[in-house]
Amino acid sequence: MFHIILHEPEIPPNTGNIIRLCANTGCTLHLVEPLGFQLSDSAVRRAGLDYHQMARVRTHRDLATCLEAVSPTRLWIVETGAGHRYSDVLFGPGDALLFGSETRGLAGAPLAAAMALRSDAQCVSIPMLPGNRSLNLSNAVALVVYEAWRQLDFAVPPGEGL
Repeated sequence: MFHIILHEPEIPPNTGNIIRLCANTGCTLHLVEPLGFQLSDSAVRRAGLDYHQMARVRTHRDLATCLEAVSPTRLWIVETGAGHRYSDVLFGPGDALLFGSETRGLAGAPLAAAMALRSDAQCVSIPMLPGNRSLNLSNAVALVVYEAWRQLDFAVPPGEGL
């Protein structure tokens, strides 16, 4: 399936919701440190309910280590203001979807680092009304994951069950 990478996430309920999303879609969640919380925080557990046991969650000390471990087919960077919409690209199995932190996104050094680490990295955005900053992180991840999975006709990865 897909790899979801959260770069320095800060808000526990967002990560909990994304854990739940991963459990229901077969995606693997990769968290790039530093995290703004402990994975044992009650807010993460509450949002993820018992889904954390059904999801694959990995932590990585930095983005380079994460991308090396994941070795994705392609890297899609979801960032406000990118030239291509997420709904206009073709996703494939093994792709990684990289999202920035809730307050900082990926602008600046993290975005440049991601682009330098993967020459095939492409930026995509989620359309919004002008003047708005961004969507909630867990909502943004859900939009992109479900579009990517829809493109694969909601295929279930081997060994997974719905």
